[in-house]
Amino acid sequence: MHFIELLYNKNYPLFIFGCCNLIAALVFLSLTRLSSTRIRGANAWFKPFKFALSIAIFSLTMGWYTYELLATGTVTIYNWVIIILLGFEVVYIALQAGRGQLSHYNFSSSLYAFLTAMMGIAAAIATLWTGYIGLLFFEADFKTLPYHYLLSIRMGIVLFVFFAFQGASMGARSTHTIGGAEGGPALPVLNWSTKYGDLRIAHFIGMHALQVLPLLSWYVLKNTLAITIAGLLYGCLAVFTLVRALKGSPLIENKEMKIAR
Repeated sequence: MHFIELLYNKNYPLFIFGCCNLIAALVFLSLTRLSSTRIRGANAWFKPFKFALSIAIFSLTMGWYTYELLATGTVTIYNWVIIILLGFEVVYIALQAGRGQLSHYNFSSSLYAFLTAMMGIAAAIATLWTGYIGLLFFEADFKTLPYHYLLSIRMGIVLFVFFAFQGASMGARSTHTIGGAEGGPALPVLNWSTKYGDLRIAHFIGMHALQVLPLLSWYVLKNTLAITIAGLLYGCLAVFTLVRALKGSPLIENKEMKIAR
């Protein structure tokens, strides 16, 4: 309860937005059990569930970090940029899931093509603003924060921005699968392909450096050199999964496919 109170006090708008997305994620997860609608072989509600949960974690994380900045006006603008743009994404993805229609890569009509483009623009603007927040963490002097923790936030934001923009490679290809058609064997819930390369894996790993590195720094490593090495290794892991996907190879291969070959 103390942790929740801290989140509430550090950044109220992003706290409320994060909680709304957590509630939405629970609703979408429940709908995966109640609805049989499928899109490209997966239950239609898993996608809005994953997006709502990811945006909730992101919002609460950035709410926690931005409290350390003295640029109150900048943080206020950032809050509303995130709420409006990412809120639009969750609502649209959920509406399309309810209709049994694709949200991303949907060019079946001029309206869907426009909304697909708007999602890409919204994600790019939110990422750029997060990158600007990252620059403030490089410029400001945070005497109350341990340097290893500050460094982990900086590295986390850098990796987040880089791999968030890596999502543009999926938009350019109009697919996240390399080497074959979307659908087919995949990991439960995550729906990462176990037959072909999947660009979403690097996207996921790289973006969640935003949480992983600061948590490691605060609770486990507590050392500047150690967190630097951890950040480099984590970045290498994300790049490795990206290269593997671009080669058309799955991160975790379907056993039946492996035996067949």
